[in-house]
Amino acid sequence: MSILGTTAVIFDLDGTLVDSEPNYFEASRQTLAAHGVTGFTWADQEELVGISPRETVTLWKERYGLSAPVEEVLAEMNRRYLELARGATPVYPEMRKFVELLAGEGVPMAVASGSALPAIAAILAGTGLDAYLRTVVSSDEVAHGKPAPDVFLEAARRLGAAPVDCVVVEDAAPGSVAAHRAGMRCIAVPYLAAQADDPGFATAELLLRGGQGEFTARGAYEWLVGTAE
Repeated sequence: MSILGTTAVIFDLDGTLVDSEPNYFEASRQTLAAHGVTGFTWADQEELVGISPRETVTLWKERYGLSAPVEEVLAEMNRRYLELARGATPVYPEMRKFVELLAGEGVPMAVASGSALPAIAAILAGTGLDAYLRTVVSSDEVAHGKPAPDVFLEAARRLGAAPVDCVVVEDAAPGSVAAHRAGMRCIAVPYLAAQADDPGFATAELLLRGGQGEFTARGAYEWLVGTAE
């Protein structure tokens, strides 16, 4: 058995394993422009970090008065995002090292994301992370997205792991809340350092306020070893 015992690790994808927000921003900008909404900025995008694409489109309808149905706009945005994601989505180097380190120890791992399954699959295949992360859950497959715990609980079920043995790695406050509600520990690596004081991160067992600039594979691994039961 691994030195980590029964520990399983569940990764969020966007903003945690990979820096996909620029692609989401561009897909959002293009989609909104096609519906007559111009001037969508990076600051607008930052407000949506950690929110699923479906929830994002729902908010757009309220904020911008879009006349098209949510499903239509969502499909359009997902199509644009998938095209961008297939082109290039960078992996955070220390996150790749962490995944490889855990794989070497035989630690069960999964991805639980708000993105659609085709987008998740494209990113994992394009980055080579699919060699290690074979258990994947999209919020489209569960009743409620983050901050509800559904997607993490489903990932644990597929891994055959008890929630109490799972550690979630997240970049957004709603994901941190979801991990806590699922009865799981959380390593929080805020995508936006300015959001580190968000109350949603308060229950994270390990909060790296400096985000990816502070995260190291070795440091996270040693924390896991120190907290393994």
